[in-house]
Amino acid sequence: MASETEMGAEQVIGQFVKRASDLKGSSLAGLIIEATSHSSLFAFSEILDIPSVLEIFDKYANGMPSHAFDGFEKPKGRPNRLHGTEYSEYIDLLRLFAHGTWRDYKSNAGFLPELVPDQVLKLKQLSILTLAEENKDLSYYQLMQELDISNVRELEDFLINECINVGIIGGKLNQLQKCFEVQFAAGRDMRPGQLASLIQTLSNWLSTSDKMLLMIKEKIDWVDMMDEFNRKHQKEVKEMIESSKKIDRKPSIETEPLGEIDMLYIAGMLTSGEYGAHVKRGSDHQYRDEVWGSFWCDLCWWPDFCASHIGF
Repeated sequence: MASETEMGAEQVIGQFVKRASDLKGSSLAGLIIEATSHSSLFAFSEILDIPSVLEIFDKYANGMPSHAFDGFEKPKGRPNRLHGTEYSEYIDLLRLFAHGTWRDYKSNAGFLPELVPDQVLKLKQLSILTLAEENKDLSYYQLMQELDISNVRELEDFLINECINVGIIGGKLNQLQKCFEVQFAAGRDMRPGQLASLIQTLSNWLSTSDKMLLMIKEKIDWVDMMDEFNRKHQKEVKEMIESSKKIDRKPSIETEPLGEIDMLYIAGMLTSGEYGAHVKRGSDHQYRDEVWGSFWCDLCWWPDFCASHIGF
């Protein structure tokens, strides 16, 4: 929703800039009131940069106290059509909406035009955005003080209906801790002198990001190394298993039966009388050529061919 709000605001600000370029005097003052009351507009620096309002009067020229709108410098260059006129206070009003808060308005209300209800609502919304820049946990007490809201129910209704639902801020109402937990907030116009601080913040973020990337790369390299080690280990284990299987499958005289050719060869070498001549003295194994068995002969070591020694 925040992105849709920003896209809508971009179109709105473009329309105001185009109109303000050709206005002066009371017409320009009326446009400023309209812009600061618009429900979709939360940034005003582009209007401030229009040639007709760029060269504003000194911040003390209208009797403003020295602390008002702190950080502003007097622009140089083109003349200001409202400078020195009865409408010059509207330039200060526009600057207030660009960079100030509801508290700033109350402190300088005597030097600024009276706000209409839509402007009051807009300035309180902008005040919430400023507070969210500084702290992501906004206490109910602080918000009620800053916005002149008298009770928690009214504050929560304001946060939900006028901030969260509008899309300028997102977060959670923590009623237990009595605070608003900010998750995101729309940005405001950059204040004069804020650029250097912003550059420093971005530089710090870039440095931190570079360190994080280096740490991630080191972790990735370590994972790759361990993966290569594990693959080599698995390969070695597999080779050992295969080698063990080959040893177990070697032909053995105890398991390999004689083929038909071997049997014929043995028959040609030995007579039937010699089959029965193999007698193992002093044992229970007696061999007779009349009987054939499937056991081994203890003397000739031929299976399934020699005379049986099954006790005959």
